[in-house]
Amino acid sequence: MTDALATLARRAAEQLDAADALVIAAGAGMGVDSGLPDFRGNEGFWRAYPALARAQLDFIRVASPATFRTDPALAWGFYGHRLALYRETTPHPGFAILRRWAARMPRGAFVFTSNVDGQFQKAGFPEDEVHECHGSIHHLQCTEPCSDAIWPARALAPSIDAEACRWLGALPTCPACGGLARPNILMFGDGAWLAVRSDAQQLRLDAWLQQVRRPVVVELGAGTHIPSVRLFGEAVARASGGGLVRVNPREAGVRGAREIGIASGALEALRAIDAAWEGPAVDA
Repeated sequence: MTDALATLARRAAEQLDAADALVIAAGAGMGVDSGLPDFRGNEGFWRAYPALARAQLDFIRVASPATFRTDPALAWGFYGHRLALYRETTPHPGFAILRRWAARMPRGAFVFTSNVDGQFQKAGFPEDEVHECHGSIHHLQCTEPCSDAIWPARALAPSIDAEACRWLGALPTCPACGGLARPNILMFGDGAWLAVRSDAQQLRLDAWLQQVRRPVVVELGAGTHIPSVRLFGEAVARASGGGLVRVNPREAGVRGAREIGIASGALEALRAIDAAWEGPAVDA
């Protein structure tokens, strides 16, 4: 650990000490230490999906409801591969560190994430303490949609031609109308995403925030290209007067006096802060 990281970790630990609640704000960079791709730019995306590089199909074009209409086997090849990958991935030890911190907070913790991978739930965070603002790949909906129904993807067994990034066999269907199903994820240019599940999560998060007094926001791997997570964390920190710890290897810049920027990967920073934190010094 460098001296600079140790100094920032001590400052972050002081903010944890003064807080009564932990807000975990996580973007794609949170999963990198688990071995997941973050799709940063075409180069990173195409490295993860060479077949799409050969076809010159970028992330925005593939992660679109239009692709489910024009080439559903390709769309499901991409999302089916991701579903299988996320099911097989083990959350890195940083998730366990965050769970320990949450348990030590008088008012507990809540997760706000743009990630659709379900890794927080897999790491043991309660379902009712996670808000997935872009939906979840582990849930499905009708592509039309024919109703507001959202159902779990547990019974879906992806069979993928990884070389061609194409779904093999019968495509997933909606149990109500028999039409094509899709992941319940907010895609690019998406007017058909069903936000019912995410809206319910938002209501639980809002109710929890009303009960906390001194939250600290720990933001992990959230970039500026799609700034949903960064904007949320900044809004919570500034409304409450609490602290913000921003962990990002490339975009760690901060502005406020109570904002700490750590240019690091998530796991490295979490371990450093964990080592510096001796425990909460406040009562509930």
